[in-house]
Amino acid sequence: MLVLLPPSEGKATAVEGGARAALDVGALSLPGLAGAREAVLTELVELCAGDEDKAAEVLGLSPGLRGEIAKNAGLWTAGTRPAGEIYTGVLYDALGLATLPAAARRRAERSLLVFSGLWGAVRVGDPIPSYRCSMGVRLPGLGALGAYWRGAMEAHLPEVAADGPVLDLRSAAYATAWKPKGDIAARTATVRVLQSKIVNGVEKRSVVSHFNKATKGRLVRDLLTSGATPPDVPQLVDALRVLGYAVEATPPARAGRTWSLDVVVTEV
Repeated sequence: MLVLLPPSEGKATAVEGGARAALDVGALSLPGLAGAREAVLTELVELCAGDEDKAAEVLGLSPGLRGEIAKNAGLWTAGTRPAGEIYTGVLYDALGLATLPAAARRRAERSLLVFSGLWGAVRVGDPIPSYRCSMGVRLPGLGALGAYWRGAMEAHLPEVAADGPVLDLRSAAYATAWKPKGDIAARTATVRVLQSKIVNGVEKRSVVSHFNKATKGRLVRDLLTSGATPPDVPQLVDALRVLGYAVEATPPARAGRTWSLDVVVTEV
């Protein structure tokens, strides 16, 4: 099973807990993306080493985040940590990679793929520096990163997806970088988390950011810890229900579409 995750806006710094070696783009997983990664990295570093006001505008940074520009300018020589330690925030706190049992951690390193505006996609064990560059950024020389990454992803992601189910937990911006097609779409499940409330005796459902992120992190953790290896989406749905999740599954409406899974929660 392959699990597609968004990154986090907030990131740990590489010096926290001890920095690893400097960045080596060629050492990252999915080596077929190396050329595209170097192009984005070069463009981002040049942008941030130049006009600070322009860099802040392109990256969408508020005055309080201006320090991210200097961080980006030094990416080629910055210290690294595993991506699973760099990414922080609600989803990653709920996932709790550092506290997974050893067997579950090994499954995480094999099955989790984090999408990124800078790297395209990385495994949680890949050594990367802290950075700031969302998929929604339009770099002056490359354009919108979601569109930029699409060609490279279409060339390399089908092999990574292999022949098992794909659990897609990405946010909309990161889903633009790769859309599963053909038989991969038919075995992909896109997840939406809905909070259920009873208002005046009537159930109302809504998407709430905190519930969405925390539930997705907890769901992935529970799957990894359980050791479940469902061979297809229907059995993935069964596995989630066994783990206590209220899941409403809708099969693909036609060829080229994915499964839709609504996970209904009342509390995190």
